[in-house]
Amino acid sequence: MLGFSADRLRADMNRLLALLFHQGVLDEQFLQLQQLQDESSPNFVSEVVNIYFQESERLLKNLRALLIERELSDYKKMGNHLNQLMGSSSSIGANRVRNVCIAFRANSEQSNRAGCLRALEVLEHEYCYLKSKLHELFQIEQQRVLGAGVRYPMQQN
Repeated sequence: MLGFSADRLRADMNRLLALLFHQGVLDEQFLQLQQLQDESSPNFVSEVVNIYFQESERLLKNLRALLIERELSDYKKMGNHLNQLMGSSSSIGANRVRNVCIAFRANSEQSNRAGCLRALEVLEHEYCYLKSKLHELFQIEQQRVLGAGVRYPMQQN
């Protein structure tokens, strides 16, 4: 029975990954990140992604503060935050988040506050979707390898 359950969980993981690739949420960089994980670092991907989540939430909070809490937005600083978020999103394969950052940056370069506000809303939505789906993926993986004694650290909300 254990083998059947492990096979079902692996199939669930593969279906979820296929969906995320089909939707363009993830790109091939995520697969390259997975290839760096091995027996010596069984939690590598989840650890890298959790660092990404922590840093991204700080950057999103800063972007929101620059747009909402100030009448005169600092578009240069906004661009710096977006470049950081774009780079880290690219490094984990978060394709849709990266693409929204590109559009957001174009609005910030034009000092288009209304466009930036719309882009921030889309960015926060895409980020939340990515976070939800990757947590789901890691939970399935954790269930799959539970018998082997491997535990994935989950970010505290």
